[in-house]
Amino acid sequence: MKKTRRKFTGAFKAKVAIEALKERESLAELSKHFEVHPNIISKWKKEFLQNSAQVFDQQSKETVKEIDVEKLYAKIGQLEIENDFLKKNLSKIGL
Repeated sequence: MKKTRRKFTGAFKAKVAIEALKERESLAELSKHFEVHPNIISKWKKEFLQNSAQVFDQQSKETVKEIDVEKLYAKIGQLEIENDFLKKNLSKIGL
C-alpha cells in the first residue's frame, strides 16, 4: 500500500528551522523529536536563511502604502469640495 505524503505547515517548518539554527541539539536529535528526516531539516534551515531577508523587505513596502494614503486623503478632500459645490448649485436650481 502507498503511504500518503505528509504535509507540513509553514509555522511548523519555521519552528523546526529555528530550533536547528539554535544548534542546542543535533540534527539527529531534532529529527527524532519532530519526526522528520535530518535532510529535510537541513533543507528547511537553508530555505529559512535564504528567505529571511524578505521579512525586512516587507517593511519598505509599508512606507509605499503610506504614500498611497496621502494621495487618498487628497482625493477625499477634492471630492468633498466638488460635493459642496454641487449641493450649493443644486439648491439654487431648486432640486
